[in-house]
Amino acid sequence: MAFLLAFATVVLASLLWTFISVFRNYLVARRIGLPIVISPVSTLNPFWILLWRAFPAILSLKHLPFGLGTWARCTSMGWAFQDKYKIHDELGPFFTLVTPAANEVTVADPEVAHAVLGRRKDFVKPAVMNLNTVEGDDWQRHRRLTAPSFNERTSSLVWNEARRQAQDMGTSWFNDGRRGTKTTVEDTATLALHVLTCAGFGTSYTFNEGVRKLAPGHEMTYRDSLSLCLSNIVTFAIIPKRYLSSPFMPRKLRRLGQAVRELQKYMDEMLEKERQADEERPAQTANLMSALVRASDEDTRSKELGHNSKTGLTDDEIFGNIFAYNLAGHETTANTVAFALVLLAAHPHYQDWVRAEIPHPQGIANTDYESMFPRLQRCLAVMTLNRLDGKEIVLPASTPVNINVQALHTDPKTWGADSLSWRPTRWFAPQSNEQLSNQTFISPPRGSFIPWADGPRACPGQKFAQVEFVAIVATLLSSYTVKPALQPGQSAEEGRKALMDMVDDSAISAITLQMRHPQEVALQWNALL
Repeated sequence: MAFLLAFATVVLASLLWTFISVFRNYLVARRIGLPIVISPVSTLNPFWILLWRAFPAILSLKHLPFGLGTWARCTSMGWAFQDKYKIHDELGPFFTLVTPAANEVTVADPEVAHAVLGRRKDFVKPAVMNLNTVEGDDWQRHRRLTAPSFNERTSSLVWNEARRQAQDMGTSWFNDGRRGTKTTVEDTATLALHVLTCAGFGTSYTFNEGVRKLAPGHEMTYRDSLSLCLSNIVTFAIIPKRYLSSPFMPRKLRRLGQAVRELQKYMDEMLEKERQADEERPAQTANLMSALVRASDEDTRSKELGHNSKTGLTDDEIFGNIFAYNLAGHETTANTVAFALVLLAAHPHYQDWVRAEIPHPQGIANTDYESMFPRLQRCLAVMTLNRLDGKEIVLPASTPVNINVQALHTDPKTWGADSLSWRPTRWFAPQSNEQLSNQTFISPPRGSFIPWADGPRACPGQKFAQVEFVAIVATLLSSYTVKPALQPGQSAEEGRKALMDMVDDSAISAITLQMRHPQEVALQWNALL
């Protein structure tokens, strides 16, 4: 009885605190003057981010009438992918989400999005130790030391390695025959990681082994340990690493703790190997890892000279950047490639459209980056999966501002009535779509298309990812056609619809968008006649 009473007291106190906090923030939100959505939970609460999937009934509240369930539409991880621009169609380009923790302003206006991303000193990101989230002088130091490695030499390395890996991957998929392959996501992740380890860390692998193979002295492969860490990034950001391996933790968390230890061990080995190799490597041949090592040596020399200001990178900062490269340099690209290949399989006429600019019959097997990449604009177009005029908004200090990228990328006011359709031809002027020699990319209004962010924080690895993507798609389509592997009695149209349903059934997994069930429909790869 005493336990039930104590439990009820805690629940009532929590509800009272929530009500008081929401009411206090509501009064502040009214002064901002934007449409208001009231939510009992905060999208920025790490425990809610971790546990929201355990409360599926909350998501069903979005169907309540009179807008009573609007808050339930925008409180889950990745909610914007499902909602697209709809909530802004109802509320306008801005609204304030009132939660117990804070008022969160969501933006879907291109000009304002451009301004927010451009004013990094006014709109500060949370300080986590890696290239994407350090601030102020530290951000400038990281950028100065790491950005020069994203150069044309690196792009050439990426091109050659991506082609080699894609050739091996295409052969593997072709050998699967009529049954097709259901490992598209897994294989593109392996390929992207191999490209990163080659161009970024100076280690080249074969497609069928490499990071899939258990290294001596390890209990998990590099790929498996990294994949487990990335898919549980919120968990180990909340729970200190030293507690994950504790005997009292559930088995899944102990497994995560093992993955964290293994990944750290792999990074230690990479760093030590690069330090040994870097002593004899000319400066002009530096890769991403060697640039980090030289930055670390600069930091050591600065300390030896008694300088107080940081000039290089500490080992912890190097590990933070390696992890950021693994996240931004392999998982996001791999997912984009997987989505693109499924969409191309569902739209065979776009395969022909892309293939028209690829040299035939030899494809791109013996081509170089400098001469071929600029020609493959249609491949690049496949990658691009799709104001308060005169009014000033005054926000209280420390108000979180979220840019709704999905809404910006699907707004019919910018992209037309078919904004939700996958149509890579939209990136070219109508008169140039059929003329390979006269293709011109359309530049959308600034702030309306920001997959690489914008302003000073624009992703330094944009060219890296673009070159990798184009090399993979061009290599595959120069030798193969792809289509859904049909089930007995299934028509081609039903197969294409199944692929599109698989794409639509996507969600944020940790922090990147992924298909929930990528193995539901196999892809069949046939040799190009």
